[in-house]
This record gives sequence, structure tokens and C-alpha cells, in this order.
Amino acid sequence: MKISDLLLMSLESLFKRKVRTILTIMGVVIGTTSIVVMLSLGFGMKAALLSSMESMGSLRAIEVYRSGRYGESTDDNKNPEDTYLTDERIEEFLRMEHVDSVDAVLETTVYIKCGGYDGTFTLRGISRSQLEEKAEKLGQGSIPAGDGQISFVYGNCIPADFRNIRTGRYDYWETGTAPDIDLMNDPVFVIFDVDRYMDYQSGAPGSSSPKKYMVETAGVIAGEVGDWNEDSYSIYCDVEDLKAILAKEFKGRAIPGQPLRKNGKPYKEIFYSTLLVNVDKMDNVTIVQQQINALGFETYANAEWLESDMEIMNIIQAVLGGIGAISLFVAAIGITNTMMMSIYERTKEIGIMKVIGCRIRDIQLLFLAEAGYIGFIGGAVGIGLSYLISFVLNRFLSTEDLFYGGESAGISQIPIWLAVMSIVFAALIAMLAGFLPSIRAMKLSPLAAIRAE
Repeated sequence: MKISDLLLMSLESLFKRKVRTILTIMGVVIGTTSIVVMLSLGFGMKAALLSSMESMGSLRAIEVYRSGRYGESTDDNKNPEDTYLTDERIEEFLRMEHVDSVDAVLETTVYIKCGGYDGTFTLRGISRSQLEEKAEKLGQGSIPAGDGQISFVYGNCIPADFRNIRTGRYDYWETGTAPDIDLMNDPVFVIFDVDRYMDYQSGAPGSSSPKKYMVETAGVIAGEVGDWNEDSYSIYCDVEDLKAILAKEFKGRAIPGQPLRKNGKPYKEIFYSTLLVNVDKMDNVTIVQQQINALGFETYANAEWLESDMEIMNIIQAVLGGIGAISLFVAAIGITNTMMMSIYERTKEIGIMKVIGCRIRDIQLLFLAEAGYIGFIGGAVGIGLSYLISFVLNRFLSTEDLFYGGESAGISQIPIWLAVMSIVFAALIAMLAGFLPSIRAMKLSPLAAIRAE
């Protein structure tokens, strides 16, 4: 018997009993929909987690700190100077396998005054490549020119941390009203020697007022005050410009945050606070991180948290998929029952097919094809229903309800490969459910089948 004839014959036989067939297909539809929707929720949560982690920094970046940055190194045999972050260290890390680039970060505390508001902030000097990445996030202005004249890029939430000089209160946090300042256009004055300024303000003996710089605002990150992103509460400048002005301001005196020699005197060189090592692929982050740790540095990578969180997500997704699979298992029992009933009702037909010379294998394929049709049709309809349910879920729910930060996206995500594999899986499960009934059809005695009423 030709395959085309066999498929056509099985399809015709299937719909001779429309009600029973439709009810069986509905079982497959419910089972397929349950699995796909449950898995889609797992995919949505994974995507939300990735987006949330990426909003807090690159998943391919490793933050490198000097050993003992919160105190002296615990390794008595290790020279602390060996883990200071210098340009030579940048070159060393760049020679490591899987490392694409290394960016330097220098942090210092500054006092800023704008109009009737002031505050103490952390200033981050970053590399040109990092500044260029910030360019697309700007709502006003541009990145610093890097011409030796220091200028700042402010996060959109920085105004919230300015204090009202007259009242001594932080207006935004107490009233919800942002300070009446325009960082792009109002004069901004900056003091880099904050300790000296605080001593002067408190009237400490022998203290004097430090130099006050008028620093131009290069740009402001896009967004309203209160719209959070990874740059919202940061102030950036060119790291080389920052090194130059710190060297000029402190003139051989100890710079806050910088290590000192054993005799208590400062180094001539300014060391970086952090190095950001960018790895070619996320899978290689752990390898590079272990190599850097072996050199005595302290490291941190978002990928560390992501790996453990993803394991939890995989467990959740497996549980959700298992719950949905129960429905498909019940549907498979229904298919088996339908096929067994079909064999009992078509016993005489099977006997005639054997007597006229139909191959036993063709008889088995006939019933397997019928079961496969049930699974295929049920799977296809189930996928359509799954997309409809996914649309409804995404219409009323968002990944922002699950994770803070990251881009807003639908809580249910159905990849194309999942839709295709679900239809194939439903058809295979249906054929597996129809296998035992097809074996029974093969073993029926032709004479007994013909005599059957």
C-alpha cells in the first residue's frame, strides 16, 4: 500500500467518528497548551532575569580590585604593591586569553555646589571607550571632549541627592519635588579636596579653604529624576582629566582613597580604583576570573550570581513543564482508549484487509497514522491557543512585576523552536500511545476477525 493511500485512508477512518475524535484531540490541545504556556513563563522569567542583570552591568565584565582594599593584605608574604592597579596591569590583563579589553576606573569624593543646593558625591573617572558607550544614553549634551579640560556627565537622578543649603533638607526625598537646578546651564562649582573643605567649614585650627573649580557639565543621562538605570546616580568624567586635576590639587599630599607607602607618604603615581576586564564570551568569565584571582587580586562578576540564579530558574521551569506534562499524559491515555475502541469496532475490517493480502506492517502503520493525526492536529491547535493565552498574559503582566530594572517585556515568551517542537512532540506522544493498540490489530486472527459481529 502506498504511503499516500495509507495516510488518506487513516484520515478518512479517523473522522468517521467525529465526536470521539474531536474529544480526544481536545485532550491533546489542553495538554500541549499546558506544557507550552508553562514553559513560556519559564522563558519569560529567564529573559527578565538576564535583562535585570544586564541593567546592573555587563555579564561579560569582571571588576578587579587591589588586594586588601579595605585594609592591609592578609597574605604576609605578598607585597601589597603587586596588586595595585596600574597601566602595566592593564597591559598584563590584555595579554590574557579571552580578554577583549580592559577599562580603568578611578573614584574620588567631590563636593558640588549648584545654586542654593550642594552635596558630596562620588566621581568616577572612566576611559574614553566607556564614555563613548554612555553617549547613546544621554538626554542632553555630549560626552567630555577629552581635551584636558575636565567636565562631568551626570546621572538623571543626581539632583535628588542635592541638599537645600538654606533648610539643610533633601527636598526630593522629603517632598518628592526635585531641586530647582539646571546642571546643563547653571554654574556648577566643585571642590576636590573634600576633607580640607570639611575642616575649614568646621573651623579646625590651621585649616584653609581649598580651591573651588567651576566645572562645565558635558551631558546628562536621559530620564526624569526617579527613573532608575545603571547610570542614574553616577557622575562620570574622563579618567585622564581626573588624574591630572587630582595631581594638581593635592601636589604630593595624600589623595583620599589612594594607598600610602609603609612610611605613610603617598606614591607619586595615582592608582586606579577598579579595572573592568571585558571577556569575549560569558562562558569564559569564570576562567579569566580564576586567573586574575591567582595573581592576588579581588574580583567580582555579575555572571557569578547569574549562574546560581539560572540554576534556580531551570528548576522552576522543569517544575512548570512537569505540571503541564501531566495533562499531556492524561491525553495520551485518552488516545490509547480511542485507538483500542477503534480496533474493536473495526475488527471485521482488519480481518478483510488481512485476507485480501494487506501487509501486517501496513495495518500497524494505518493505526499509528491515525494516532499521529490526533497528536498533530491537537498540537497545532494547542500552539495557536498557547499564543492566544501568551498574548493575554503579556497584555496584563510584565517582567517588571518580577524583577527590578531591565527592559519591560512580556512575562510569557514562546520561541519558534518551542512551537515546532511541541507539535512534533505531541504527534510522537500520540503515536506512542497508539503503538500498543496497533500491535493488537497486527495480532488479530483473520478468520476470527471476519466471523466477528
